[in-house]
Amino acid sequence: MSTDRTDHLTGQVATVPGTPPLAAPEAAAARPGPGGPGADRAREASAGSGRVRLVLAHVGIVLAAALFALPLVYAFFSALKPNNEMFSMPPTLVGSEVRWSNFADVFAYGPFATYIGNSLFVSVAGTLVVLAVSTTAGYAFGRLRWKGRDVVFVLFLVTLMVPQEVLVVPMFIVMQWFGWVDSYQSLIFPFAFTAFGTFLMRQFFRGIPYELDEAARVDGAGPFRTFWRIILPLATSAVAVLAVFTFMAFWNSYLWPLISVVDYEAHGTLPIGLATFSGQNGTRWDLQMAASIISMIPTTIIVIALQKHLVKGIATAGLGGR
Repeated sequence: MSTDRTDHLTGQVATVPGTPPLAAPEAAAARPGPGGPGADRAREASAGSGRVRLVLAHVGIVLAAALFALPLVYAFFSALKPNNEMFSMPPTLVGSEVRWSNFADVFAYGPFATYIGNSLFVSVAGTLVVLAVSTTAGYAFGRLRWKGRDVVFVLFLVTLMVPQEVLVVPMFIVMQWFGWVDSYQSLIFPFAFTAFGTFLMRQFFRGIPYELDEAARVDGAGPFRTFWRIILPLATSAVAVLAVFTFMAFWNSYLWPLISVVDYEAHGTLPIGLATFSGQNGTRWDLQMAASIISMIPTTIIVIALQKHLVKGIATAGLGGR
């Protein structure tokens, strides 16, 4: 215990032992307490700055969305223009007349329905094959332990550095050996063993606790049953991400179908169908724009339907692991 007294000679405050020190009123008023005015002002300033950042973030997102949506909006309205107004100057968003008939004329111009059907079949079948191969290969590389696993996986990843343009000739020769040229098999199986899909699933599988495998082994489950009943159901988000990427890759593929398909009207895919609107007699830009808008519908539906899984899968795939 101490008390304070003022020395009349020096003007300084002295402390008497045995009495508590006295706090200056100015220091007590300036010191911010838990519920004092200083703390309230700090909270108000923090809340204000948080609201400003939130508003700026929303404005930035809206501007970015408008920037990315502008070409799609222009393409949609261009699909409703007459063909002779596609390159009119100055450019206009809406033509002199709105021709909804352009979307119907797309199917009358050529076998566009066949192109859509072929693309749907090839994309769905190819996606299923890639999912089956990538999930099993990713499980083998990520969860099973065998000699030379990492070396084989590195060699598998090296194939990602080889561009498709280099592989089209060897793939075409292999398709000739199997007798699959100008068939659905040649459009599906050359891309069934993708290193990207295997790498994505491997990284996700390595983030799942290994205690689940040990518990399944104690219960008598083998590697395949553990994969099918325990590991794969936990990887639905990663599978959804791989399914969307694979479907879009098959759907937009142009170079390989152009080389491996001979009868375009029988086995031609949608990108080849879009190219048929350009020929020696000119280009039907109005129909090509309408066909492009139609070709966006399936991929847009898939992305919207799997949006929740896509966000979760992209956020978690490839993070962590052992």
